[in-house]
Amino acid sequence: MRRPAKTENSALTAQHSVLCAALCALLLTLCGPAQAQQTKKLFRVGYLSSIDSTNESARAKGIRRALNELGYVEGQNIATEYRYSEGKTDRASEFANEFARLKVDIIIVAGGIIWIRAAQNATKTIPILMVGAGNDPIEAGLVESLGHPGGNITGLTNLSGKLGAKQLELLQEAVPKIIRVAVLYEAATPANLVQLKQVQAAAPMLRLTVQAWDVSAVESFESIFAAIKRDRMDALHVLGSPLLNNNQKQLASLALKGRMPSIYQSREAVNAGGLMSYSADLADSYRRVAYYVDKILRGVRPADLPVEQPTKFEFIINLKTAKQIGLIIPPNVLARADKVIK
Repeated sequence: MRRPAKTENSALTAQHSVLCAALCALLLTLCGPAQAQQTKKLFRVGYLSSIDSTNESARAKGIRRALNELGYVEGQNIATEYRYSEGKTDRASEFANEFARLKVDIIIVAGGIIWIRAAQNATKTIPILMVGAGNDPIEAGLVESLGHPGGNITGLTNLSGKLGAKQLELLQEAVPKIIRVAVLYEAATPANLVQLKQVQAAAPMLRLTVQAWDVSAVESFESIFAAIKRDRMDALHVLGSPLLNNNQKQLASLALKGRMPSIYQSREAVNAGGLMSYSADLADSYRRVAYYVDKILRGVRPADLPVEQPTKFEFIINLKTAKQIGLIIPPNVLARADKVIK
C-alpha cells in the first residue's frame, strides 16, 4: 500500500512544480513591461528653426505626426527642445551651441545654410539633420556628396534655390498680361542670391523684366511696396528667406492691398492671402524627416544616409485672392494646381 502513496506524492510534486513555473511566468509577464518602460531610453532632440513658432508650427506638427507613426511619442521616448530664431541670423550660433552643451541625440535644422553651418560649427559629433536647405549642400561645403555625406550632416534639400525660374514661369502663365515683375529677396540669405540669378536669367526668355529689392528689415516693407507701386510693377515674386518667411502674412496683405498678383515658395503664404506658391511637397518632406530621425536614433551614421532631393512638388492657387484683385486664372493653369483655395 505504500507504493501508491509514493506515486501520489510524486504527482503532487509535479503539480507543484508546474504551478510554480506558471506563477513565475505570470510574474515575468507582469513585470516585463514595467522593466522595459524603466529602461527605455528617452531620446533628446534639438529643433533649430530660422523662423518663429507660429510660422514653424505646421512643419513641426507634421514632423511630430510622422514620428508618432514610427512609434516616437513626445514625452515618452522622445523629448524635443525647440529654439526659434525669428529670422535673426545672429541667434543661429547661440542656439546651436546651446544644443551642443545639452548633448542632445540629434539636431534638426529647419533653416538655410547659415543655420546648418552654425550647427556644424557647434558640433562635429552630434548628428545634424538639415530640413529644407535651399542651397546645394555640396557647393555649400556641408557634405562631400549627396550619396555619401561623409560627416555628421545629412537630410533633405528642398531645392528652393533652383525653383525661381519655374515660379516666374507659373506667374506669367497665371497672369499672361504681366510685363514687369518685382522680386523681393534677402541678400543675407545665400540661397536667395542663387535663386535671384536664375530668375534674372529666365526673365528675357519669358519676355519679362524683373526688378529686385533687397529686404533687410520689416520696417522697410511699406517703403518697398510704395516703390513697387511707383515703378508700376505688374506682379510680385517673393523668394524664401528667414525674414520673408517670418512675415508672409504682412507681405501677402500688402500685395493684396496693392491688387498685385504674387507667387511665393510656401503654402503658408498662400494660406495667408498670397495668390500662388510653388515648392517641394511639404507633407512628403515631413515623412522623410521622420525617416531620417528614426534611422539616426537607431544608430545609423549620418555619413551613411544619402542626402535626398524632393521628388514631389505642389502648386497652390488661392482663388479667393484672385477674386479680390479682379484676376481670372486661366482654366489650364487651374487644372495643374495641386490645391485650390476657394
